[in-house]
Amino acid sequence: MQSANAGAVLTHAQWTTLDWRPPVGWWPDAARDLLTGLSDPVDLASATYVLSPRPDSIQRSRAFAAGTLAGWGLSELRENVELVVSELATNALRHGLRLADRRPHASVRLSLIRRGHMVACAIADPGSAAPVLRHPGPLEPGGLGLHIVQSLSERWGWAPLAPYGKIVWAVIAA
Repeated sequence: MQSANAGAVLTHAQWTTLDWRPPVGWWPDAARDLLTGLSDPVDLASATYVLSPRPDSIQRSRAFAAGTLAGWGLSELRENVELVVSELATNALRHGLRLADRRPHASVRLSLIRRGHMVACAIADPGSAAPVLRHPGPLEPGGLGLHIVQSLSERWGWAPLAPYGKIVWAVIAA
């Protein structure tokens, strides 16, 4: 779905997890320097998918990402974007939805934002805890998701949403 609020200038404090859809041209503040050298106007596009709190949502989010990239002519990013989307979506559903019991309309939204040859994968969830790059022991199952995100992306980070929630994002380049 294309973002309907093109050109809108919003700060993170104005968004909530219920309404966050990036305006066309949105880019994570901490990754703006990656846009240096891109001519204006560059290819701008965004697409958003709402994940349901079900196990098959991870596969569906991967399929959404693959289809979106194919439509944008960026199929060479497919494998890396699918892995990043899987890791970020898994974390959002596993950790970010813990607040859903108190917030019955809480949701997780995956947005893909294209700027030229780069794609930002952004996941908004109702959790307020910052993502942590863990160093699990050799016998611990899991815990390496953000390491995978870090290794496949040019940069990754997160930003809080108001009155609750956060966006976790990663930028992947061709």
